[in-house]
Amino acid sequence: MALFSKKSDDQKDDQKKETSALDAVSSDASKSDKVPELKIPAVLLQPRISEKAGKLVSLNKYVFAVLKSANKVEVKKAVEKHYKVRVIQVNMVNTQGKLKNFGRIAGKTSGFKKAIVTLKKGDTIKGLTDVV
Repeated sequence: MALFSKKSDDQKDDQKKETSALDAVSSDASKSDKVPELKIPAVLLQPRISEKAGKLVSLNKYVFAVLKSANKVEVKKAVEKHYKVRVIQVNMVNTQGKLKNFGRIAGKTSGFKKAIVTLKKGDTIKGLTDVV
């Protein structure tokens, strides 16, 4: 039975090397700080560029698409850390997906969560004001 043949010694050695390399990587990760740093891609997905978001920039408000599981505190810390600005207020909006018809086939677009971030007077995010 060829399907259940025994592994050769070379294959056993390769497998041992792979497992030892994985163990070394995992042990290095466990030695680092116990409190993980807040990674920006983990919370903020992308800035929302639209006509409505452009009008909010004049009120010192910026709109970001965020993860569905994100909360206001996480968004505030992420924006302050990444853009080096002071956040006064964060409003969250959970948008539903819309129903779309493709001929006889009914479908649904994916919903998303967005955060409207109000900054302290005088603070701006330069990359986002230029686009809108």
